[in-house]
Amino acid sequence: MANDKTTLIAVGGGEMAESKAAMDEILGHLEKLRDPRVVVMTVATNEEDDAAKKYNSLFRGRGIKHVESVDVSQRDDAFNERSLEKVKRGDLLFFTGGDQLNITSLMGGTPLHDLVRERYRDGVLIAGVSAGAAMMSSSMIISGKSDTPPKVGGVEIAPGMNMIEETVIDSHFSQRGRHGRLLTAIAHYPQLLGLGIDERTAIVFNDGEFRVIGEGVVTVFDGNQMKYSDLPYRDEDQPVGMFGINIHVLPERYRFNLKERMPIAPKLTKLAGTAD
Repeated sequence: MANDKTTLIAVGGGEMAESKAAMDEILGHLEKLRDPRVVVMTVATNEEDDAAKKYNSLFRGRGIKHVESVDVSQRDDAFNERSLEKVKRGDLLFFTGGDQLNITSLMGGTPLHDLVRERYRDGVLIAGVSAGAAMMSSSMIISGKSDTPPKVGGVEIAPGMNMIEETVIDSHFSQRGRHGRLLTAIAHYPQLLGLGIDERTAIVFNDGEFRVIGEGVVTVFDGNQMKYSDLPYRDEDQPVGMFGINIHVLPERYRFNLKERMPIAPKLTKLAGTAD
């Protein structure tokens, strides 16, 4: 779906007010526009009123005058003409956290979904945190235990919104020890690129490449060159053996080319105070 006009900002979790790098990135895009409009998409959360108030306060506190919310608590809400008009006028579509399955099951195939895809192709800025980040991948983890090894049945996977093709995104990654469940997803779908995004950390995706911003890291699991997997021979809940998965750990300023599956390091200089 992506083109070179599209920019996506996927935040791995945590309070957006504390995610300075991500907020600065979002506001930097909006500052280029005259009188920008933010549309807060609360479809993922079951506490839509609280979420709408929180993000209204957050964005208005950063100088954005026009902040509206669109809630989809039931599928027929995604046919609402007033909501469609808000999305048509929006310069930023911001998806809150919650449950990513709400986004795909309540919006999928509706006029609102079609409109979001159209705005996406036209280059509107789309950002999301936690569930709002996970839904951007082509496949998404909808359940799975943290702090466990890769094992058969360790995750449930469903189609995502496919904004970043051939990926599966996991959020709150290092903080909740989700390495095992993302590796399980890659064992099941080695053709996908696994992106584990830490809290208060984000990827900024544009034209087939993303860069990392924030205080944590993005962990990339690439199973494309995996030479061995015993997944087909294991029973439910048994651990999985895999050889040859490429792992990349990307702090702020690092980039990754998804077309080439290639990490790109920034130019580095020695930090003051480090030993020779």
